[in-house]
Amino acid sequence: MRLTTFTDYSLRVLIFLGMCAGRRAAVGEIAATYGISKNHLLKVILFLAEQGYVVTTRGKGGGVQLKLDPGRIRIGEVVRRSEADSVLVECFSPVISDCRIQRACLLRGAFQKALQAFYAVLDTYTLADLLANPAQLEPLLQMKPKQAGAAQRA
Repeated sequence: MRLTTFTDYSLRVLIFLGMCAGRRAAVGEIAATYGISKNHLLKVILFLAEQGYVVTTRGKGGGVQLKLDPGRIRIGEVVRRSEADSVLVECFSPVISDCRIQRACLLRGAFQKALQAFYAVLDTYTLADLLANPAQLEPLLQMKPKQAGAAQRA
């Protein structure tokens, strides 16, 4: 299974914000840390805000921060929501596919089971689980220990 870049960025933003617990992060700060286009990141942050994972504040002193406790953010749910418009294989598409064997193919069922298993594993993880190693994440995210705040207490 290959996830979209959008999903990858969504998870990266959540991890960054989880490490910044208690403070707002500027979009430019996140973009610079990961080497991601600020424009791409704005779309991701808008999606995360619409889904209720983050809250954004405009203007001077504004930024983005987690809206939910990291223990309440299920990774499987984030991936499902961010991948809602993509399909694993053509025959999963809600519009008619060009697959000539679709009506008789048993591979679709195998893929469906595999996809369910994939999400079942991701559902066992929360954002808090992904923040369990702050000592390793802080230098990689170029954060000082005090910036990580609540992630160290988790």
